[in-house]
Amino acid sequence: MAKVNWGIIGCGNIAHTFAKSIAHCCDAQLIGAASTSMQRAKEFATPYNIQGYESYQALMQCPNIDAVYIANTHDQHFKTIAQCLTHNKHVLSEKPITVNAEQLQSLTKLAKQQNCFLMEGVWMRFLPAIVKLQQLLSEGVIGNVHSVNANFSLPGSFANTHRLMNPVTAGGALLDLGIYPISIADVVFNKTPEHIKSFVHKSTTGVDERSTAIVDYGNGQFASLASALQQNGPTEACINGELGYIRIPQFVGAKTLELHINDQDPQYFEYDFSDDENFKFEIAHVTQCILQKQTQSSVLPLGTSLRVMNIMDTLRAQWQLQYSNAVESAELTN
Repeated sequence: MAKVNWGIIGCGNIAHTFAKSIAHCCDAQLIGAASTSMQRAKEFATPYNIQGYESYQALMQCPNIDAVYIANTHDQHFKTIAQCLTHNKHVLSEKPITVNAEQLQSLTKLAKQQNCFLMEGVWMRFLPAIVKLQQLLSEGVIGNVHSVNANFSLPGSFANTHRLMNPVTAGGALLDLGIYPISIADVVFNKTPEHIKSFVHKSTTGVDERSTAIVDYGNGQFASLASALQQNGPTEACINGELGYIRIPQFVGAKTLELHINDQDPQYFEYDFSDDENFKFEIAHVTQCILQKQTQSSVLPLGTSLRVMNIMDTLRAQWQLQYSNAVESAELTN
């Protein structure tokens, strides 16, 4: 049976999630990982019995690796993805795939030139509960959808040097957390919004610490989307329609959803999986795309990622939040 051999670039916490999840995919196997430090790469690789590489470049040059999961900080995504594509590697990149739309457009062209698969890793979109949500919406069980309310907050205290608070690493709540509320609204409405109005509170480092956006999708359809760092709050989404509503607690890693129809008992749908399987649905999908020689996903094509990225660009423009030229540049270098 054909298998796709995967490598990981970046050896942080999210890379461990990928490495544990890929073990549950029969047609994919992890064979290597690279870090900017050989010691860190070896420490990561040892428990998975895979090869540790002394540099990103060394992993990209390995002929046995078919596809690469990009797991470094998102200020580095654009450059790292471009290098992987240039080395003819298929790429699944942790979200956000880039920090702005111009970078994504450049990578889309490069992936096409190289005939390589490229997708943004928004694992939420591949979860069975979200697939069920789309089925319920297509069946019209809650009638016309009027609005979406979604929030993702991360409690705790972060030092100014933490990647989430640091503009050098494209920090802020929006790119790391806010992409999920925007994405669930995109799942529901599946179109470009007409108007966006937002409010932001910035941290002392200048990045967005918390924000709320009101997104007008036209025809009386709205989304109220919030994300925040250093704030407690429920991570949930609610899709409100003329006949009822659908509530998804913990929608980012959704395992359940609730269907509430007027004058009927609620219906509960459960799709349990372990923490070691978080990314298996996404990995299985991408692996099949690669085996079938597809260059984009039908579930999350690059055009959809671009639509979400354009919303985040609009929000950052409203907030006058721009990172350094080195982080924002969309120039491809040899």
